Amino acid sequence: MTTVSARLSPGFRLCLRVSLALVLCCASAFAQASSKGGVRGQIEQISRAAKGRVGVAATVLETGESVAFHGNERFPMQSVYKMPIGMAVLNQVDRGALQLDQRVRVEKNDFVTALQYSPIRDKYPQGVELSVGDLLRFMVSESDGTACDVLLRLVGGAQVVTGYLRGLGVKGVVVATTEQEMGQDEAVQYRNWASPEAMVALLRALHEGRGLSEDSRALLLRRMTETTTGRRRLKGLLPAGTVVAHKTGTSRTMGGLTRATNDVGLVTLPNGRHLAVAVFISDSMADEAAREAVIAQVARAVWDSWSGPVKDVRPSSDH
Repeated sequence: MTTVSARLSPGFRLCLRVSLALVLCCASAFAQASSKGGVRGQIEQISRAAKGRVGVAATVLETGESVAFHGNERFPMQSVYKMPIGMAVLNQVDRGALQLDQRVRVEKNDFVTALQYSPIRDKYPQGVELSVGDLLRFMVSESDGTACDVLLRLVGGAQVVTGYLRGLGVKGVVVATTEQEMGQDEAVQYRNWASPEAMVALLRALHEGRGLSEDSRALLLRRMTETTTGRRRLKGLLPAGTVVAHKTGTSRTMGGLTRATNDVGLVTLPNGRHLAVAVFISDSMADEAAREAVIAQVARAVWDSWSGPVKDVRPSSDH
């Protein structure tokens, strides 16, 4: 018995196969577009609770799937800028200009203001000698403002860090001032700015090891994973045990206005892929709990979009 497929010419069968492939490709593209549109809508709705400006960018680095919300707008980084400063420090270690075991004297006049966070100042009120490696840990893992200013001076200043970023091809991140300068004038923090999409580009560069040796990349990621701040932000609603290498940034609240509440980082998904995500909240009239909840909910939305909902929805164990 002759089947229908046997009576079809080879050319017609080829056309059918090509048509089927095109249909499947279009269906896949439509599904991806629908997913992207869906998560962006979620982010837009979540952001309303911040009562301020919200900027988000997120990308699955291995696939290119991405979403952005006000992704090209400028937001004050606050302590998020310690991540690019840390990259510039380690780049100079790689080049031999600095050594991790190099000893550096921290004087009292290096301390940031009393209203700024500095475990070094609080632990060593008369000053102390620390290694570059210790200063890096204080700056990244504990977000110490004094350590940040000392390291920024060691690498040659803000212009050197920004120049390093331009060498990586990252244009939308600007390091311009010290922590001390930010502590003396609230408006100064706007000079250290980033767009969410540029910050994700910088996270991609870190993930790929551009501008850093493998050892330096691993060290910085370890310090970012050990970060003690922001446990209710990117990590807040992710499953227990999720690996998040991140850096937070927070301004003071004055007159009910908080100029910066941020968290950016690399999240390891259950399938082994990596999500680069940046969430910035600026000029917000919401309280801290609401602002942090916005960041946590955005992180969860993009997590669910690209890894699928998981059964364990408990907060991370160190929440």
